[in-house]
Amino acid sequence: MSTEHLTFCRFCHAFCAIRVTVEDGKAVKIIGDKENPTYYGYSCKKGRQLPEQHYHPDRLLQSQKRQKDGSYQPCKVEDAIEEIAAQLSLIIEEHGPRAVAMYTGTFSHHYPTGTAFAMAFMGAIGSAMMFSPSTIDQPGKPMATAFHGRWNAGPTRFDDADTWLLVGTNPLVSMWGGIPQFNPAKRLHDALKNGLNLLVIDPRKTDVAEKAKIHLQPKPGEDPTILAGMIKVILDEELFDQDFVDEQVEGIEGLTQAVSEYTPEYVESRAGISGSAMAETARTFAAGPRGMVTCGTGPNMAPRGTLTEYLVLVLNTICGRWVKEGEEIPNPFVFLPQGENKAQAEKRPDEIYGFGEKMRVRDLATSAAGLPTSAAADEILLDGEGQVRALLVVGGNPMAAWPDQLRTYDAMRKLELSATLDIKMSATAKLSSYVIAPKLSLESPSISMPNEALTFYGVSPGYPEPYGQYGPVVVDPPKGADVIEEWQFFYGLAQHMGLQLNISGTKVDMANAPTSDDVLEMLTKGSRVPLSEVKKHPHGHIFSDPSIVAKPMDEGWEPRLDVGSAEMLAELNEVGSEEFTEHGGYAGDPEFSHRLISRRLKNVYNSSGRDLKKLVPGNFSYNPAFMNPDDLKEMDLETGDVIEVSSGRATILAIVEEAPDVRAGVISMAHAWGDAPEHDNSVRFIGSNTGRLTDNAGRIDPRCGMPVMSAIPVNVRKAANQLE
Repeated sequence: MSTEHLTFCRFCHAFCAIRVTVEDGKAVKIIGDKENPTYYGYSCKKGRQLPEQHYHPDRLLQSQKRQKDGSYQPCKVEDAIEEIAAQLSLIIEEHGPRAVAMYTGTFSHHYPTGTAFAMAFMGAIGSAMMFSPSTIDQPGKPMATAFHGRWNAGPTRFDDADTWLLVGTNPLVSMWGGIPQFNPAKRLHDALKNGLNLLVIDPRKTDVAEKAKIHLQPKPGEDPTILAGMIKVILDEELFDQDFVDEQVEGIEGLTQAVSEYTPEYVESRAGISGSAMAETARTFAAGPRGMVTCGTGPNMAPRGTLTEYLVLVLNTICGRWVKEGEEIPNPFVFLPQGENKAQAEKRPDEIYGFGEKMRVRDLATSAAGLPTSAAADEILLDGEGQVRALLVVGGNPMAAWPDQLRTYDAMRKLELSATLDIKMSATAKLSSYVIAPKLSLESPSISMPNEALTFYGVSPGYPEPYGQYGPVVVDPPKGADVIEEWQFFYGLAQHMGLQLNISGTKVDMANAPTSDDVLEMLTKGSRVPLSEVKKHPHGHIFSDPSIVAKPMDEGWEPRLDVGSAEMLAELNEVGSEEFTEHGGYAGDPEFSHRLISRRLKNVYNSSGRDLKKLVPGNFSYNPAFMNPDDLKEMDLETGDVIEVSSGRATILAIVEEAPDVRAGVISMAHAWGDAPEHDNSVRFIGSNTGRLTDNAGRIDPRCGMPVMSAIPVNVRKAANQLE
């Protein structure tokens, strides 16, 4: 018997609404839900393969315990939890709570109950050592917002824009970075049909760049140079929003001085683009009158990611691209409480970095982006008081995602205790003491709340509409499986350790376990729309309220958006005074031939999906090293060759693929692939890890600890062993 169920996909962060066909208790088919008012029936290949993910032969259906000889044996999940709890208690008793750290990866975004209980558990044991991807891929967003200030009423909606500038982002593939990730192709198509001026800055001619009115294809890492040049053109030609600047902005004089040297000629000579095209891009954006600049992962992972994001905010601000008094709020919450949205700047934090938990390495501490994940490996490796001895990993794969893979590898092997929640034996799982087998998305309920919260992250509005959806349980786990939801793991640990957990101000009953829906009720306490009401709309629903508009600025309100941050402008002056080179290195670097940039691949999500034949057909599930044809000809390389890519830190093997869309002098590879060093010769099957090329002790952002993870100077040569 066949039945159809409505839910949403949680393979990536887009949360596409889907229809699931179930036969004999198994999901057999996934399609987009055409009756959904936000996604319009859209689904991607990643979501449509969910049955393969759920029933993959390598999926863990029992938790695993590492034996003395390094092998793994199945164990009951309750036994594993009890043993982990006992070991954690001993570690805390002997070394204090700081000896226990946690990493919540990008996949944890999809399971808000798990993230909430993970944070509650760390709070209960008294450890602040909680790391996340926020300081790996885009720490510049919260850091820049802290320096510049946040506009309380939010940014202009993409659907309402006349002009939009994308910097180093390809939302048609990544489902992130400017165009709402909720059917981005349709939203872009409709916008272009309505006359949108699309502008793109990217070293690759990406899917979205092909549709742009102007595409600037610069040398990687020069985004601050280009943005400063655009700001200069707009200021010099008085194209900015004078009224908004006068009423809501401070620091314009300092900004004007700081960009004075960024002439079109200077930008052209340094960034390798047409100075006149840059100036035309600036004029087109300023003409708007509505629309934003948004920035992607690549520029954030490159040197000076915080400065790049700050200049993005500055460009938006001087052009007055924020929601004004009386205008509709772009993302009036559904699951989150609705506050008063006012047409004013919020008060900036007193501390932006260097506060909270102090790291024992490189003078790092907590920042607006969180704890510096680049310091996590060193906190494990550095002996002495405060050393991290136990690591809990949920929704992530540090061996693939963390910078400086060699240091990460050493750290993982030194831990006294490590527990990873994962559906398969990932590179991290294979180094863990315990691997806890979790339920998958169709086996657990959830809500679309995490995407609402994106409104607090950079200039993304999250959902452009007041949209909400509840996803029920669709299928049970396979017969004989011993799997749990992620939140249940932390609840079990807390029970065995005698801890009280608190979720959203509510004390969790530690004697009688709540249901997953009980937990969702806790998370949505005080929401604008009750969870019970959202459940009445299985297709998802837009809970419109025309009365939610930007209210007037408070009388006597003093905070302003700061476009003249002394610290940021000092860094911009550093950029302008440093030498720049024609080759792939930076000033003072040894001679490098290329710069390696990060990218997204359409059919995988970071380190997830590489083992799924419907996503990566054939036997070669590697991440190619995309290179310009002219570079290949000059180096006598062709598609399929094995090359050595060497930074100042390490060398990796990679497989060449010709790519005319990539600028000459650039290598484009995906992040979060590969495995431990002993598996390097399997590069044709598992790919290679670009994080190994980064150096946690090298050039870092001193505020958030971010090392250079894109626009990495590298040398390239054909490998002696082609590994046929």
